[in-house]
Amino acid sequence: MDYRKIIKNMPKVQLHCHIDGSVRPSTLLELSKKRGIKLPTEDLKELKKYVAVEDKCSSLKDYLKKFSYPLSVMQDKENIYRITLELIEDCSKENIKYIELRFAPYLHLEEGLSIKDVLEAVIDAKNEGEKRFGVKSNIICSFMRHETNEKNFNQLKEVAKFINKGVVAVDLAGNEADFPPKLFKELFKEAKKLGFHVTIHAGETGNEKNIIDSINLLGAERIGHGVSAYKDSSVEEFLIKNNIPLEICMTSNYNTEIVDKIKNHPVRRFFDKGLNVTLNTDNNTVSNVDLTEEYIKLYEELNFSLDEIKQININTVNSSFCDDKTKSSIINSIKEIK
Repeated sequence: MDYRKIIKNMPKVQLHCHIDGSVRPSTLLELSKKRGIKLPTEDLKELKKYVAVEDKCSSLKDYLKKFSYPLSVMQDKENIYRITLELIEDCSKENIKYIELRFAPYLHLEEGLSIKDVLEAVIDAKNEGEKRFGVKSNIICSFMRHETNEKNFNQLKEVAKFINKGVVAVDLAGNEADFPPKLFKELFKEAKKLGFHVTIHAGETGNEKNIIDSINLLGAERIGHGVSAYKDSSVEEFLIKNNIPLEICMTSNYNTEIVDKIKNHPVRRFFDKGLNVTLNTDNNTVSNVDLTEEYIKLYEELNFSLDEIKQININTVNSSFCDDKTKSSIINSIKEIK
């Protein structure tokens, strides 16, 4: 049985993937030259060392440094459109049928773009990607924990204008330790009132209590990462009881030394205990991985059977913020895989 081929051909869904962490290095090199941006090298192989993690970083902070070069070229509409469309094309090559494109609009305003401009570029790419590659997508807009309240509320106000045009959810990302969930209660109360779904980065690096607080205080329907839930069985029980999906990103967690080895990732424990586990890449380029490879790691390093892999894939579809018709269609396709 060629499990690699089965996994590659299996229809898949991606819920946690940052656009700016998934820029093709060749595109980054080309666009940097065009914009006159000096990179540390013009050799593509060497450049990958600056934008992708070869094995491990010393910390999440070190990992996040890899985003500075991609963000430098994502300051005009044309480039944002192209990079987003290429990500959707990359999805089509590994049979991803639906992706939630995640990014923070206000990180793209350094050279005069408005939030409206940025969202229009991503939405245009989303629509073109579905037409050209047959990949459906929706958009998740992230707030950064370190930003001012004023800046976050302003982004929410602008993003709300696109709620029926492909923006389906909001997210909170950044330094959990210094900016706990309680600081963002009003922001997410307003987001929920406007009709947005909510997913929150929580329990990625430290305090498992942030997972519970993100659900109770911010209305999180899904948790980004949630790795630290393994430290406290009461947190795991809470997640099971409330059927809150975890957006698991194994390679990213290994890169940032949250786990020492992929085979020691708590995803196996979570699945066996009955938590709602989904599988994602976090950042295709920065973590130098694709979704097919993540599923293969489940099989090779964590002893997941193909049936269990199918179940995680179905969990991922059911946990998505897409319409029921799309969910049913993808699930039926997964069930047909032998």
